[in-house]
Amino acid sequence: MRLITANLNGIRSAATKGFFDWLKTQKADAVGVQEVKAQGDVVAGAFDTCGRLRGHFHYAEKKGYSGVGMYVHHEPSDVIVGFGSPEFDAEGRWVEVRYDKPGRKLSLISCYFPSGSSGPERQEAKFRFLAAMAPHLAALKAEREFILVGDVNIAHKAIDLKNWKGNQKNSGFLPEERAWLDALFGEAGLVDVFRTLNQKEEQYTWWSQRGQAYAKNVGWRLDYQIATPGLAATAKKEKIHLEPRFSDHAPLIVDYDFAL
Repeated sequence: MRLITANLNGIRSAATKGFFDWLKTQKADAVGVQEVKAQGDVVAGAFDTCGRLRGHFHYAEKKGYSGVGMYVHHEPSDVIVGFGSPEFDAEGRWVEVRYDKPGRKLSLISCYFPSGSSGPERQEAKFRFLAAMAPHLAALKAEREFILVGDVNIAHKAIDLKNWKGNQKNSGFLPEERAWLDALFGEAGLVDVFRTLNQKEEQYTWWSQRGQAYAKNVGWRLDYQIATPGLAATAKKEKIHLEPRFSDHAPLIVDYDFAL
C-alpha cells in the first residue's frame, strides 16, 4: 500500500500547481490532504476524485479555512468525520476511513493539528487540541490498527528543524509540544514511521515562505505518518517529494507491505 500525506495550503492553489496531475502518476492507494481551504460546493465535481481515487472530506464551518480529506482507491466500510470535540470538529480537522472485516479493524486518518504561531490565543487552542487528541488516539489504539497522516505542526527533535536552537520558544518547537510527541511515541506506543526508515538530518517537509528558506533548506519536519506498531513494522520505503512544489509543504510518501 502506498500512502501519501500532503498539506495543500489550499486545494485550488495546489491544483493550479499540478498536484492532481502529479498524483495520478503516483499509484497511491490512499492520500491524506490537509488545509483544503474550500467547502463541499467547491470540491464536488472538481476535486472530489483523482483518477482511481475517491475523496472523503471534513470541511471547516469557516469558509477558506482548514479542512481535511482522505482519497482512497478501495471503498471503506465506514467514514468518520470529526473526533468528538465540538471546538475542533467545527474547524474540519479529522476524517477517518475504516476498513473493517472479520478479524481486522483498520483505519486511515487525515488530521490537521492547529498552528499556534499566530499568537497566544491560538497556542492555547493548540494545547487544548493536544489534550483532547491524546486520549482519543489512546482509545482508538485500544480497539483498532491505524495510520494517522497529516500536518502535526510540531517538530519533534532538534534533527527535525534547521534552526532548533533559535526556535525553542516558538510555536512548533515548544518543550510542551515536543513532550506531547515524546509521550505519543513513548508510553502511548505509537510510531513515527518516517524515522523508522530514515534517520538522516535535514529531512524537512515545510519551509517558510519568507526569505530564501526553501532554497537554503531552512525547514521543519511537520508532516507525519503515525501508526500503530503492527502497521508501522510493515513500512518499507519513504520519500519526501521536493520537486515540483505544490504548496509550502512537501508530500510525504510511505510504502507499506500490506493490502487494504
